Amino acid sequence: MMCAGVTVFNAIRNSNAKAGDLVAVQGIGGLGHLAVQFCKRMGFVTAAISGGSDKKELATQLGADLYFDYKQVNVAAELLKIGGAKAIVATSTDAQSISDLIPGLSTNGTLLVVGLPNGPISVRASDLILGRRQILGWPGGKPTDVEDTIKFALQTGVKSVVEKFPLDKADEAYKHMLSNKARFRVVIVMDQ
Repeated sequence: MMCAGVTVFNAIRNSNAKAGDLVAVQGIGGLGHLAVQFCKRMGFVTAAISGGSDKKELATQLGADLYFDYKQVNVAAELLKIGGAKAIVATSTDAQSISDLIPGLSTNGTLLVVGLPNGPISVRASDLILGRRQILGWPGGKPTDVEDTIKFALQTGVKSVVEKFPLDKADEAYKHMLSNKARFRVVIVMDQ
């Protein structure tokens, strides 16, 4: 919560979105699973965006009102059909899928980049100018932001999803994390 949690919480709360606005979360992984929960608990209509139908049920369980599979639909067009997203929280590393979302922002919408993309994000100037849109990077927060994140999470029930491994299986835990199959944090626990 003190790294991924504060990063997404702080970005979302400092966006220009207000309760009732549509906020989309791109990527349902280590950052995204927390972002979906925070968005829902902050009162936003929450859309989750991922590749494949396998994460739809998880996104719904985390609080997403809508789910878009970017491999099946043009997500930007779908977002515009419902008024556009006031904010899109980009948590994945796929620079192209992040770039493709920019036209799905509403007027005065903000793309919040909190994950490190695998390449440059491309943007057409007309998508920014004509929609008065902006792109912001968000690195995390300071100690008071961490406190605020933890307080909010405790008050609203936001929880990090973790897989626990005993200390004697640390090597297995590490390999599991590297395989990109962990949901969503790997934690080593020691016997009491």
